Amino acid sequence: LAVGDVLANARTIAVLEGVNDHENLGAIFRNAAGLGVDAVIFGQGCADPLYRRAVRVSMGHALLVPFAKADHWPADLYRLRDNGFRLLAMTPSLQARTLAEVIDDLQDEKVAVLVGAEGPGLSDAALRAADVRVRIPMSRGTDSLNVATAAALAFYERARR
Repeated sequence: LAVGDVLANARTIAVLEGVNDHENLGAIFRNAAGLGVDAVIFGQGCADPLYRRAVRVSMGHALLVPFAKADHWPADLYRLRDNGFRLLAMTPSLQARTLAEVIDDLQDEKVAVLVGAEGPGLSDAALRAADVRVRIPMSRGTDSLNVATAAALAFYERARR
């Protein structure tokens, strides 16, 4: 599908950049399906969602949740905004607002949750394109969670409202 096709009736989408691990990709699809995400958009550097391991880890949801590849990265992020989406960039940065406080203000708006590869996270270009940077508060010196786990928490926060 094209990016425009998956945006048509979506209220919540996941946007992935550099997520190149098939297990993480499959887990994100499974989390998206279970927590009400309408579509997944792939930016640069992502693994193939139809690769056997990704489909298996997703328990088949990679075949059910609509997805599209962004052909014009990161320009397609601005296209999301033009289609009424608020872009939330997940980051472990302590300067970011907490996910819970931001998501409360967006219950009547369309939301795109941006997550990046483990390690480097989102690119500077993706972070600049976002409306707001959000984080999950961590304890015991842990700086971040696995990308699929972090995405699941963001999807849950969105779904519970």
